[in-house]
Amino acid sequence: MASQYAIRGATAKGVAASVEEGVARGALAPGDALPPVRRLAEQLGLSPGTVATAYKELRQRGVVVTRGRGGTVVAAAPPVAPVGPAPTRRPPRVPDGLRDLAAGHPDPAFLPDLLPPTPLSPGARSHRTAPRLPHLEDTVRDWLAADGVPGGHVTFAHGALDLVARLLTTELRPGDAVAMEDPGYHHLLDLVQALGLRTLAVAVDDEGMRPGALDGALRAGARAVVCSPRAQNPYGGRFTRRRRDDLAAVLRERPGVLVVENDSAADIAGVPLQSLAAADAPPARWAHVRTVSKYLGTDLRWAAAACDPMTLARHDGLLLLTSGWVSHLLQETVHGLLTAPATRDRVRQAHDAYAQRRTALREELAARGIPAHGASGMNLWVPVRDESAVVNGLRTRGWWVAAGARFRIAAPPGVRITTAALRADEAPRLAEDFATVLGESQATYGG
Repeated sequence: MASQYAIRGATAKGVAASVEEGVARGALAPGDALPPVRRLAEQLGLSPGTVATAYKELRQRGVVVTRGRGGTVVAAAPPVAPVGPAPTRRPPRVPDGLRDLAAGHPDPAFLPDLLPPTPLSPGARSHRTAPRLPHLEDTVRDWLAADGVPGGHVTFAHGALDLVARLLTTELRPGDAVAMEDPGYHHLLDLVQALGLRTLAVAVDDEGMRPGALDGALRAGARAVVCSPRAQNPYGGRFTRRRRDDLAAVLRERPGVLVVENDSAADIAGVPLQSLAAADAPPARWAHVRTVSKYLGTDLRWAAAACDPMTLARHDGLLLLTSGWVSHLLQETVHGLLTAPATRDRVRQAHDAYAQRRTALREELAARGIPAHGASGMNLWVPVRDESAVVNGLRTRGWWVAAGARFRIAAPPGVRITTAALRADEAPRLAEDFATVLGESQATYGG
């Protein structure tokens, strides 16, 4: 328990604000326990109901979580930006001399040069009446149609997380549940928590979400589903046609559930798309989200989505009341890149290279008796017993990989290795080092 920080307040809002201030200052760190309701009520001279209301507000905002008998603790990634010298939630700097295979970034060699569009947007004017460039809309529809995704209703946003946040905000209220992949993309897991929503874990395998696990989450009350049809991060799963149809059958029984597909790698995923939106009986409420940061530029904060008419109307209604539109300069840049022949050639090269590199490491690990998952995308997920022992062991051999804890809800431990920039001829050395580390870990820790 963080005993050095004294929570204050004479009202529920005051108590909640005091806890949030402690988190912002770094005096209350992720995992720190808050005092039990009755104890804090006695200390502050308040009723237990007042403190319980404060804790409820903090839970709804994702600042704290309740762990049953474990009490109330500060969330792993609370939506409170640190003030002053407090530590941030940004990934740690890669130590000097280590090969970074943890960040999840693409190989810069395959990213096209970013140039400002010409001519630049003339003058100051409002784009609220025409937020999307028609020629970019047409390009996006063609892009989606090539994969069978209906493109009758499309919209844009400032990246996938911005788009998913707006979709969930318009559909759900604090306390509602979202079915999420486990293991899954840590930024999405943090986002759902920050919105005050509950996460229901859905186990995944090499074909994506497991239908039985999804059915269980829906029976438990999930009002939305966030999934990856390919290049699932971190597991690397992808929907086969049969898996897509099985999931669609589960969703068919609950037409009011919003289904959000996050197709983050799209053209470099290495496998064809099997979208739920293209199933014979697609979900009634759906959105298929695409970004370009993995293969056009990590600083291109732009995303597109195709969705059903009601989902589009709700998303765009909230967008209109907030940021209003996505910069037309950014839209022109994205359009220029999507339509440039040189860019398409670079994307094809990335597609082939990423598949080769991912496969090379998976096969080298398999040759040493180490199972790994990565049927698509830029990452491999390697199950291990002790994440810290493996991460630290590989660090001593010059490799920097990601511990799986931040990706997991209830899934067994593992590590994520980003293979995007790992050349195929480097795979044997990494696999050999991995095998050595596992042997040392087993001898030291029993696994």
